[in-house]
Amino acid sequence: MGTLRQDAEYIIHQTLQSVMPYEAVHRALKQRQLSNFVTVIAVGKAAWTMAKAASELLQGRIKKGVVLTKYRHSQGEIEGFQIIEGSHPVLDENCIKGTEVILEAVEGLTKEDTVLFLLSGGGSALFEKPSGCLTLSDLKEINQQLLACGADIVEINTIRKHLSAVKGGRFAKLCAPAFVYTIALSDILGDRVDAIASGPTVADASTVQQAWDIVQKYDLKISPKMKKQLQEETPKHVENGAVVVTGSVSQLCNAAATVAQELGYTPFVLTTMLDCEAREAGRFMGAIARSRQKGEGMLSGKCALICGGETVVHLTGTGKGGRNQELALAAAPYLEGMDHVLLAAVGSDGTDGPTDAAGGMVDGNTMQKLKEKNISCEQVLADNNAYDALRQVDGLIMTGPTGTNVNDLYFLLMEENA
Repeated sequence: MGTLRQDAEYIIHQTLQSVMPYEAVHRALKQRQLSNFVTVIAVGKAAWTMAKAASELLQGRIKKGVVLTKYRHSQGEIEGFQIIEGSHPVLDENCIKGTEVILEAVEGLTKEDTVLFLLSGGGSALFEKPSGCLTLSDLKEINQQLLACGADIVEINTIRKHLSAVKGGRFAKLCAPAFVYTIALSDILGDRVDAIASGPTVADASTVQQAWDIVQKYDLKISPKMKKQLQEETPKHVENGAVVVTGSVSQLCNAAATVAQELGYTPFVLTTMLDCEAREAGRFMGAIARSRQKGEGMLSGKCALICGGETVVHLTGTGKGGRNQELALAAAPYLEGMDHVLLAAVGSDGTDGPTDAAGGMVDGNTMQKLKEKNISCEQVLADNNAYDALRQVDGLIMTGPTGTNVNDLYFLLMEENA
């Protein structure tokens, strides 16, 4: 992909560096005076980096610390912290065990104590204790249904909150009478605090009726004991906490625009709230590139069209991939034969779905490369097998776990003669 690929890789690297959690945590800690000794709990894909920042900024004031993050997202020991890794996006026994360790860490606190809760995307799957008589198997089964049916993240979290003993404000209740100060990196479009990692420390705006509407909308199969649990309402008032959102997809897109401009592109941020099927988003962005080639629309010259958000994948096959890889591959037919155009789709956390790729990158030559290997783009998408197809044409974006998580970034790079 030549110069365009080099530019895309540079934009991705520099943009991710600009939304690392250290400064985000630093900004938030300056906004509030904490008690002398603090219990620090970090949950989510960015938990390790957030906890590391807190340990350096609080300088020995941490009474106890626990990190619960995704497998391979820890970068080593942090003094005073117990670090636990679990599965994401489908929780496992380590998620349950890690949550129990956290609950033990906040037992017996007084109103003189402060819990610093560092929260990032992925927390919904990682931080979990089944409510009532539900089991890990119950939660895994409903989570798999939700991930497969095309439900968006707010809908998924609405169900999760009503089946959990720690989500939807319930964790804050368990910390009482201690004060809970939550610093959140948002992976939720619109930054709804009750939806970020299912809002463990804030009053829940979702209702039992909304949860039932989602069950019916997607025809979810639920057991009698799950049906009973869904009838219990979540806390509507949480008085022992405060939340600050200090990282979001808007910052991600604005940073990408700044870097693209430094490289000589005229940036256009189209939206920070892209929320649809991944392959439809890919087709949409591919269609924009095609229109530009025909001289239609408002885009001209050397430009970068930038979007942010979080798409969904409706599983129709059993292949390997993630929403960003699927988005990129869906755009490939629209770019076929075009010179000087590239599309990249990347997850800010560095892990796209259950894969080791962060996303995918395609250009005008991708379709030809696929055909040379007898790979049908249409069949690959039907099989949800974008990872293998992109791997064979050098179209995977590999960053490794980044230590942050503020949704996804999508951009088209188009040169003068595109």
